[in-house]
Amino acid sequence: MNIRAIFMGLAFAFMWSSAFTSARIIVAEAPPLYSLALRFLISGLIGVAIAKALGQSWHLTRAQWKAVLVFGLCQNALYLGLNFVAMQWVEASLAAIIASTMPLMVAFAGWTLFGDRLRPMAALGLVAGVVGVALIMGVRLSGGVDMVGVGFCFIAAAGLTVATLSVRQASTGGNLMMIVGLQMFVGAAVLFIFAAFLESPSFTPSLRLAAAFSYTVLVPGLLATWVWFALVSEIGAIKAATFHFLNPFFGVAVAAVLLGEALGWLDILGVAVITVGILMVQLSKQHPAKTTHPTQQRPTRT
Repeated sequence: MNIRAIFMGLAFAFMWSSAFTSARIIVAEAPPLYSLALRFLISGLIGVAIAKALGQSWHLTRAQWKAVLVFGLCQNALYLGLNFVAMQWVEASLAAIIASTMPLMVAFAGWTLFGDRLRPMAALGLVAGVVGVALIMGVRLSGGVDMVGVGFCFIAAAGLTVATLSVRQASTGGNLMMIVGLQMFVGAAVLFIFAAFLESPSFTPSLRLAAAFSYTVLVPGLLATWVWFALVSEIGAIKAATFHFLNPFFGVAVAAVLLGEALGWLDILGVAVITVGILMVQLSKQHPAKTTHPTQQRPTRT
């Protein structure tokens, strides 16, 4: 992993984590689904315009179109949609911590559903992640956290897990910025439909709202998505996903600085344990163990 890839990974982790704080500001003064749908529409228009200026085409391969749809539905509509709704009641730091457990969910799903063999480091990482989440949730439950919001956050993380599995398809074959823009349109279309039935398009104008919305559109919305696809294309999904171990730390730090969200020593300990757990799981994938005996492999379709 070269210096450029490391810088890209650090930048992505920070931008991705900061989105929870800006989202918390937005939903305090505007309807979450309408706000997110408008964000995707604007991001999509900017992304496609940039792509056309770069000479990129929207004539994508079949695999790319499939990835655009899956990513747009699972990350944009499901993951971000549920997180925006949940952050009406849940602090940005808690939402960021739950979302950051996605690599642990991927490893656990591979073990339980697909029979993947876990290396000892990965198994210890999963245990550490569970312990860290338990520490934080224990503190928040005693403080009266909204369980509906927490449930939405966990469902959202599951959606992000599915979206992550489609990244490799989306990051091959060129037209990267076009793909970024088009998957924004998918999220916008779905969320506008739900917003029309569930929300009223009213909001309280303010400089704080305008700044948070603009930041969310340009940085986590466009720039972070492009950086993530570019990073996966350069070093592969497994190595790129290693940077997710920074998300709990960045998410909590940004929320504490900008929103003044309180952190106890058990919260800090839980974040540290989750961070170590995610890192252990991701490092164990650098040399993945064989999961299936050669004679048990499924035949591939032609």
